[in-house]
Amino acid sequence: MTVDWFNPVAAVLLIPIAAAALLAALPGYRLTARLNVVASLFTFLAALSLLFIARPAPGQYLLVDDLNIVFILLNTFVGFTTSIFSASYIAHELDTGRLTPTYLRFYHAMYQTMMFGMNLAFVSNNIGLMWVAIEVATLTTVLMVGIYRTHAALEAAWKYFILGSVGIALALFGTILVYMAARPVVGEGQDAMVWTLLVTRAAQFDPALLNVAFIFLLLGYGTKVGLAPLHAWLPDAHAEGPTPISAVLSGLLLNVALYAVLRFKILLAASPEAIAPGPLMVTMGLVSLVFAAFMLYRRNDIKRLFAYSSIEHMGIIVFAFGMGGALANFGGLLHMVMHSLTKSAIFFAVGHVAQIKGTQNIANIRGLTESHPALGWSLVLGVVAIAGLPPLGIFMSEFLVVSSTFARQPLLAIPLVFGLLIAFGALVLRLTGVAFGEPSGSTAPAEASYVPMLAHLSLVLMAGIYLPAPLVAWFQHVASLLG
Repeated sequence: MTVDWFNPVAAVLLIPIAAAALLAALPGYRLTARLNVVASLFTFLAALSLLFIARPAPGQYLLVDDLNIVFILLNTFVGFTTSIFSASYIAHELDTGRLTPTYLRFYHAMYQTMMFGMNLAFVSNNIGLMWVAIEVATLTTVLMVGIYRTHAALEAAWKYFILGSVGIALALFGTILVYMAARPVVGEGQDAMVWTLLVTRAAQFDPALLNVAFIFLLLGYGTKVGLAPLHAWLPDAHAEGPTPISAVLSGLLLNVALYAVLRFKILLAASPEAIAPGPLMVTMGLVSLVFAAFMLYRRNDIKRLFAYSSIEHMGIIVFAFGMGGALANFGGLLHMVMHSLTKSAIFFAVGHVAQIKGTQNIANIRGLTESHPALGWSLVLGVVAIAGLPPLGIFMSEFLVVSSTFARQPLLAIPLVFGLLIAFGALVLRLTGVAFGEPSGSTAPAEASYVPMLAHLSLVLMAGIYLPAPLVAWFQHVASLLG
């Protein structure tokens, strides 16, 4: 279907940037919180319309295809639900004095700028523009991580900025090397940075330059994905920043960098003489999985615990895409979606728990299912989901990844399953004390917004029980594009 007067791609970009400009000019938190939710809703509806309205042809700057539409829909949906959670969470922080109106002056404007940067990265057909968009999203989240202005928050924001800058510099160098490889074939100028043109001519590029470029790109964007040993910024940013930003970092921003890696993986795969990107991704994925699984046992901060859980799951996803093939790619894609929905829901619950108890220390949070049943059982469901138990969606995606690995590379399945079991044990151990037993700390009623959390967990449960045939066909097609 075509609609001449409506361009959904333009809407996905213009709504958040226009909202950011408006929100920056408006005073008061309550009004801007509502407008932030409305803008996020309209952005999600515009993204949803990409499924029903004819997509515009690829241009020199923008592209919508079957791969990035998955990321765009997920990004705008979680961005919308997080804006609802953020409204109640930040209002509580204002009421208790942890945040001041001065510090929050541009909070919602930065939120929409961040959404604009991530959306632009997904729809960019120019590899240079994609790099700029990821940098915009990164710098915006750096400011939001340090919004509490405490010593720990500023230190976390500074560490995030420094390590993120190192990563983005490596990615920039890799992008320049891709341009240098393309220039003798495509010619100088903008054409040598247009992804749809690059992928059709990649077989003629200098494979040595492509090899070096991909290593820099994997290290650079891998820093943003949170892969070990490039992960050091991620736990601090989660622990010290406001919880809505923790949800966005785990649920969305890691996916943006992953998307960039996948684009360049496709480009490298189109050059028969270049190195295979799969083994590099498999290695970094396994290292991240096993490392994060052990680190889960040593975390005393509940947000830092789930930050390491994000490193673990991004390792699984990168491993799956590195393995390649129809089944592993399908499993990686499904796992990415399930992780984004589940981890953001967990952070919604954890944010409210920390506000009620006045602490993020796991030792001081006990018996949630007794003191706050709705919140406690929601957190239990989220942890059960992220631990990979049936019948939830992450069990299905992990089962597909493990099955594919056993069928093709049985030896690799050993460290994969080992890491999954170690992480499972850590999460169950932590959950037992937090959710059950004698309640500790405040028993004040929770002023929580349950709708976003329950919406995410319901989708994860439904995906574990039944995947609609059109969704399966769509994911199968995207899996085939990834090689």
